[in-house]
Parts: sequence; structure tokens; C-alpha cells
Amino acid sequence: MSFKHLGQSLLVICLIGMSFAGHAFEKKSNARADYIRANYTKFEYKIPMRDGTELFTAVYSPNDTSKTYPMMMQRTPYRVAPYGSDQYKTRLGPDAQFEKEGFIFVFQDVRGKFLSQGKYVNMRPQDAHKRGKGAVDDATDTYDTIDWLVNNIANNNGKVGMWGTSYPGYYTSVAGINSHKALKALSPQAPIADWFFDDFHRNGAFVVPMAFLFFDTFDKQLDKPQAHWPKGMKKVTPDGYDFFLKLGPLSNVNKDYFKGERPFWNELTEHPNYDDYWQSRNVLPHLNKVKPATLVVGGWYDTEDLYGPLSTYQAMSKSNKKEHIKMIMGPWYHGQWNRGKGGSLGEADFGFDTSKWFQKNVLLPFFNHHLKGAKDPKLASATMFETGSNRWRKFESWPPKKASEKSYYLGAKQTLNERVQDGHGFSDYVSDPAKPVPHSANISRGWDKPYMVEDQRFSARRPDVLTFETPVMEEDMTIAGAIDLNLWFSTSQSAADVVVKLVDVFPAIDENSDKVDKKTGNRHELVRWGIMRGRFRDSMSEPKPFVSNQPTAVNFELYDVLHTIKRGHKLQIQIQSSMFPFIDRNPQKYVDNIFNAKEQDFVKATHKIYHGKQYPSSIKFNFIK
Repeated sequence: MSFKHLGQSLLVICLIGMSFAGHAFEKKSNARADYIRANYTKFEYKIPMRDGTELFTAVYSPNDTSKTYPMMMQRTPYRVAPYGSDQYKTRLGPDAQFEKEGFIFVFQDVRGKFLSQGKYVNMRPQDAHKRGKGAVDDATDTYDTIDWLVNNIANNNGKVGMWGTSYPGYYTSVAGINSHKALKALSPQAPIADWFFDDFHRNGAFVVPMAFLFFDTFDKQLDKPQAHWPKGMKKVTPDGYDFFLKLGPLSNVNKDYFKGERPFWNELTEHPNYDDYWQSRNVLPHLNKVKPATLVVGGWYDTEDLYGPLSTYQAMSKSNKKEHIKMIMGPWYHGQWNRGKGGSLGEADFGFDTSKWFQKNVLLPFFNHHLKGAKDPKLASATMFETGSNRWRKFESWPPKKASEKSYYLGAKQTLNERVQDGHGFSDYVSDPAKPVPHSANISRGWDKPYMVEDQRFSARRPDVLTFETPVMEEDMTIAGAIDLNLWFSTSQSAADVVVKLVDVFPAIDENSDKVDKKTGNRHELVRWGIMRGRFRDSMSEPKPFVSNQPTAVNFELYDVLHTIKRGHKLQIQIQSSMFPFIDRNPQKYVDNIFNAKEQDFVKATHKIYHGKQYPSSIKFNFIK
């Protein structure tokens, strides 16, 4: 079945559903939209940058001119629509509280996007300071914009705050580089930090559906400024596993769909390793002198950008005055802290509306304090939601300093043990690229949200997935920080991926009840997963093949968690070599560039995970009381 026909039926259903949902949402959002129209006046400007390029900017100013206001600004590659001074947004701030509190709201199309002039560059290298006078990058564009705003917008109090999620989160981060003196507060939310580890790559493994679906329209170049999105394929496959498997090698993307017309797609396929191209786009080294107060926001279950907020906080807090760098991590998917309730995700329940709590107690007080001189909310350096126990906790630093170290060693009979077992054993499985392990039991495009907390019994029962499990926990254990994986691995071929999942296994029967809960009984809840593309096990810049059947150290981290494995539960890890279609298939025959792999390069392989004194595979993490 072609991609075109595959998506048509779903598209019709989606449009009908959106139509009904739209009417319901319209009724809900009318009060907010009406408030904005009644209390704000919209202006549109073309703000000149230092090289003469003009950036389209929409400004919403309060009608009450009896006092001055700080500005809340967002720079975005996703449009500041609707366009036209008589066309208003239905939401201005991160939530409705901001609009009633009163700010001047500023939205700008970044260079080369929609109605702004210039050429767009994905994750543009921030090197204007090296290229001399008149050179531009995203940081200089932000500086020039703020300078114009504070000198030209009426009734501003000379203070500016910025916020944004995902790509706008990245633009918020770079605003802190050589920042304007009027910029007082930043909130990078799920910011992109380094695209070789975030969004489209995970330790070198490629995130197929996200990149394919996103770049279809986003990467299509504009001939001139325009108000609408470029036309893409406009079809959505309802079954990503089937579609991307039939797609075959990634080289077929250009041949069958993009036709060479997506420049950034072409560039990323030409740079499969962490070379100068990617390193120059890493924003983290530039965040060492951030002067504005900063609140980094992220979600534990953000499948797009989890690396970004954790790494941004670490980079900033190590190199700046720690008292003005804060972070909050909630039980959220991408952007849920501003748009959803945050009380649940899929089958996981977090007990209450965590998003509302964040908006009321953290986000607005943060900006009010730094932009309006309101009372200091006394935010902790790290405010973190503890999943498993469903509560907020505050820390002086992240990861917590007062923590103990714990190791579990993989053993025979699928066990996790506190001591290394005697003997020299291994567990093996056959990995077949023609039938990869699905990333979810649900049918989806492959770019979805609930899989991040999904019950993992569907994969644990496959022959190409290994499971290792502790005995039943006798007391609560709260894991805090990253999980170190130190594995001994071999393959019968020359290439492989290693996927590891950390799983919380619920008891089959609640000890306080004789009733079986069908929803949670023996539930295998995913807490965190990660992958290492084996070629990058020693270096992200200089890949190398495996030597066939030779035990080899494969060490990497799973991103941070704050999760309690409760008394009566078990800790499990699952090990596999595919997670499709979210991650592209590894051919398992080593090729220099996986984007150029051919059909014949995709071969079955027998993989082994070793355990015992000679090759003691283990996991290690810190835990707190």
C-alpha cells in the first residue's frame, strides 16, 4: 500500500474528530480569547537586525496605559500567526494567569521563517563573536530585537523575559549568550541542546518517524517570506511499524518521498557521526556566562526533548552563579506543563493536576519576581516530581549530593543480584531486522507519547528480549539521577544496537487486598529507556565495528529519573537490539554510513549479554531516602 493511500482514511477520521473537538475547545477558549481582545491591542513590526535583515514581530500591549509593563517574548520557527493587526491569538502567555497579570507579549518569526527575511539555518552555530563586527547568529538577533523593543515599545518598564518550548526553548537558551542588559529572566522549556543526542538522535541511533514527519514540512525551504506552512505530503500513516518497515533502508526516503528537497535531511544523512558539523551546533558550551535568572523546565516522559533540559541545567549550573539557575522536572510529556493537566499519561496516574501546580506556584511567581519585583518565591535549585510516590521534592542541587550508590549484577536465570555470581555465563537472543521489536504494543505513527510509561509485558515475552529482575523489594527504594549501564556484549555479526529499559514491576495482588486490579496487577511500567548504537561505544566521532563473537564492553547512561520502586515491587531491566519504528533498524552488518545501507546489509545476528566474574555486566545508580 502506498503512503498516500495509507494515510487518507486516517486523515478523514482525524479531520472529523478535530472538527468536533474544535467546537468543544472553541466554547472553552472563548472566555480567554475574548479577554485578550478586550484587554490587549496588537501591533506588527519589522525589526531590523544589525545586518539589515528584518524580522517580523507581533506585539500585544495592555490597553491600560496608566502603568508600565515588562515584556514576555517568544522567538519561534513555527509562525507567530495569525497575521494581521486585527487578527488575535487566543492565548498569549504560558497560561491564562499571565494575561490577567499584565505583560507586553512579543512574538517573533526567527530569521528565514514565514514573514521574516533572511536564510533559515537549523540549530545555527552561535559563532558571531568569532566572525567579527556585523556577523549574526541567533544570539545577536535576540539582542538586536530586545534593544529595539525597549527603545520603541510604549509603556515598557525596561525588563524582558523569554520562554519557549522545544525549538523555541532553544531560542530561549541562546538568548542568554552575551545577553542584553534588559533581559532579566529566561525559561527554556524542553530546549533542544545538541541534536546528536536530543530529538533526532539517541547516542547516534536515528529517530525515524520524528525526523521523517517533522522535516517533511519544516525543512522545506521558502522562496520568499510567506504566512503559511510549506506544502508537504500531508498524509499521516496510522501504522508506522508497517510503513517504515516497508520503506526499507533510509536511502529510500529521498528516492521515494523527499526527492532531495529537504536540505537539513540531506545534511544529517551526510554526517552520521558526531563530527564538526554537529559539534558546532551544540549550544551547551556557550551557556557558561548566562546572566539572566533562569528556570529550566522539562518532563520525565518527554520523548522529544529529555536530554535538553537536563543537560542545559547541568551546563548552566556548573558555570554560573548557581543561585540564579533553577530547574523543575514534572511527570509530563512534551509541553504538557503548559497545555495539559499533568495528572496522568497513558495508564500511569500521578495523583493530581501537576501542571496547574507548576503554573501557579512556580512559573508565574518566577517571572513576577524578576520582571515586576514581586515577592521572591524562593524556588529550590531543583524542584523534581518523584514518580512512583507521586510527590514534589526540592533539592539544593541535581543530582542530589546526599545519596548512596547501588549496583545490581546481571545473573543466570534472569536475575539481578547485589553480588556478582560465580561462573562465566551469558544470555543470548537472535535479533532480526526483518522483524524488529516494536517500541509500543499500540499501533501508531511511531511518534507518540503514552509509550514512555507503557506496560512492557508485550516485549518481555518476546524471544529477542532479555529480562533480568530483582527479588521483591522489602522497602522503598528511590532512584535519583542517571543509571549507569556497564554491559559485556558480543554479536555474531559486526554491528548492533543495545537497548536497555528500566522497568517497575507491580505486584500481581495488592498485599492489602485480595482483589486483583486488572489495570495494575503485575503491570510492568516503563520508567526509563535508552540506547547505544554499538559503533559509537567508545567514541561518537570515530565509530568502529564489533569483532564477531568477542565480548566487548558497552557502557552508557540512561537519562535521569527520580522514581520510587515501592515495597512489594520489583526492579527489572530489559535488553534488546531494536525499538522500531521509533529508532531506525541497525543493519547489523557494519557499514560506514547507515543512511547509505542497502537491503543486503540487514542481517540476522545472535547477540550475547555476559554475566559472572569474568564479564560482570551491571547497572549502577544513586538512591536516596
